[in-house]
Amino acid sequence: MMRWIAAALVLTATPAAADEARFDRALSDFRALHRAEVAKSNIAGSSFYLVRNGQTVAADHLGEQDADAHVPVDARTIYHWASVTKTMTGIAIMQLRDRGLLSLDDPIVKYVPELTAVHNPFGDTGAITLRQLMNHSAGFRSGTWPWRDQDWQPFEPRRWDQLVAMLPYTRVEFKPGSRFGYSNPGIVYLGQVIERLAGEDYEVYIDKNILKPLAMHASYFDRTPPHLLPHRSHSYYIKGGKRVAAPFDVDTGVTVSNGGLNAPMPDMAKYLAFLLGDPGRQAEYDLVLKRSSLEEMWVPQISAGRDFTQGRMAATTESALAFFVDRNAGVRIVGHNGDQNGFRAYLSFCPDQRVGSLLAFNTETRGVQNSAANRDTAESRIALATDGLCKALAE
Repeated sequence: MMRWIAAALVLTATPAAADEARFDRALSDFRALHRAEVAKSNIAGSSFYLVRNGQTVAADHLGEQDADAHVPVDARTIYHWASVTKTMTGIAIMQLRDRGLLSLDDPIVKYVPELTAVHNPFGDTGAITLRQLMNHSAGFRSGTWPWRDQDWQPFEPRRWDQLVAMLPYTRVEFKPGSRFGYSNPGIVYLGQVIERLAGEDYEVYIDKNILKPLAMHASYFDRTPPHLLPHRSHSYYIKGGKRVAAPFDVDTGVTVSNGGLNAPMPDMAKYLAFLLGDPGRQAEYDLVLKRSSLEEMWVPQISAGRDFTQGRMAATTESALAFFVDRNAGVRIVGHNGDQNGFRAYLSFCPDQRVGSLLAFNTETRGVQNSAANRDTAESRIALATDGLCKALAE
């Protein structure tokens, strides 16, 4: 009898052991790829974190945060997360929804009446909803501020009234709700909704309602406070085969809700742990956003596969509410990318396997293109390879 029990225990333990061995191999393969691609592509610095079941199980820091002063990347290095900020904007909208202050199907002009000045050849601008802005089907253009072409011009418009002045010269590009079209201005308009309903600046609201509750104490928006400046990463572009510096510590101005977040990897690991969920901490996490509302944000809304402005996008990618969703070999992958001022950032997670990754680069090897070629960069190849970590646990 004892021999039979021992044999049964071995049999039941074997699949789990095999899963762990497969996962360890996938992680080792990924780390090797990450190091090789960073070195080959002349990327100054990069970091990778893997979060599983609420814990950081891998943390890699490569290269330098300041290539001129030879300051190495470490756990305190602060990256710019660019459009990953949009996920927090979406969470803020869901918080206000859950507090009864708005409906996702409300028209945007209810909260931002200035948008009635936009030319809409497809009908009434008043029919464009918050939901359409969140899933990028509202019809607004892609670029936030497409007129900047000189170094002396501000990085982004600093004030809302500057955008308002351009609204009569702005048009809706396609019939709202008919298709996907990645839009930075659409998220800026959602930022205005948050400010007007909350009665405080976007940055203050997010700090109070997301960053502080998740203990993300070294995270902030735009200009770096003096005590964190030693840890702020510089950023770079590869141009003509050479690495050149991008402007340091830029201010995203009124477009902050679209891409103003700066944070070190340990803080972002706390954010990723919140997204993955933890039964032991769910009551604490629900104070930020209840689990059912968070999962509602990951329900696909519209196909996004034809638009390659996001480096991880594939033909099967769908736009949800401030997140993108894909399936790879049957595994559900949720996330968002960021790309601005020489930084590339990737947040990706598999809710069903409770594992996710964070990737940050302080060097952009090639400018974003609206084509499948956008996936063929060192940064995108590394980011896509993280899918293997989820698949290793799902097999």
